[in-house]
Amino acid sequence: MKCAFIGLGVMGYPMAGHLVAAGHEVTVFNRTPARAEAWVAAHGGASAPTPAAAAEGADFVFLCVGDDPDVRAVTTGPNGVLETMVAGAVLVDHTTASADVAREVHEAADARGVGFVDAPSSGGQAGAENGVLTVMCGGESVDFDRAAPVIDAYSRACTLLGPAGSGQLCKMVNQIAIAGLLQGLAEGIDFAMRAGLDVSTVVDTISKGAAGSWQMENRATTMAAGEFDFGFALDWMRKDLGICLTEGDRIGASLPVTALVDQFYARLQRDGHGRWDTSSLIALLQG
Repeated sequence: MKCAFIGLGVMGYPMAGHLVAAGHEVTVFNRTPARAEAWVAAHGGASAPTPAAAAEGADFVFLCVGDDPDVRAVTTGPNGVLETMVAGAVLVDHTTASADVAREVHEAADARGVGFVDAPSSGGQAGAENGVLTVMCGGESVDFDRAAPVIDAYSRACTLLGPAGSGQLCKMVNQIAIAGLLQGLAEGIDFAMRAGLDVSTVVDTISKGAAGSWQMENRATTMAAGEFDFGFALDWMRKDLGICLTEGDRIGASLPVTALVDQFYARLQRDGHGRWDTSSLIALLQG
């Protein structure tokens, strides 16, 4: 397929690379041109000076940008992809953003005869690099059915949850669950250390029972060691939790633990640790 990929951050860069490896023709755009040039040098393909230029003639256009304003800028804004996308093409947005912006872009795309799928993912940078992301989708089944085989290039699971916005709502559930898991894990590890237990033995033991989780398997050891200079930055987690809390207010969902963990992350931000991994919650218990 002829594809465009807009946004070459820590997620988009390897995702676009997997599309090339799967045999697709890919043109990229990044607002920092040097990043796009480096991607072309590593993977081949081509770069374009604007999102609209990248999307011209594409069967599929993929986005992975920062937040709602970025999504609007590269889709419906000047030189956005919808200026040049042709009827029958499909726009896939991998950004973690609001359900409202997903519905907005879906409406704008539909007016041009362009399909739309909101498709945030879980699995982080490692999942993107290894091509094993879990992708949560919203949109029409006809558009999802066309896009899913292409998304397979960098995913291990790709699921349609419902109409436009449903993928973003599912990602909110994901982030709500992770926030609570990480705080519980931080408290448990801090407790084990203060009790004089060997953390690695404790984790090896309880990970085989009901307390086990991806976070425990992948973050418990580094949490105990005070290592946070990697992974999913808490700056981005705060952005995601803000989306969750706003949507929770709108639909009447009570999110007391999410709100509390969001404030813990705010404290770490104020201390200058916004680029630390989300597992850094334990630092507040040991500081």
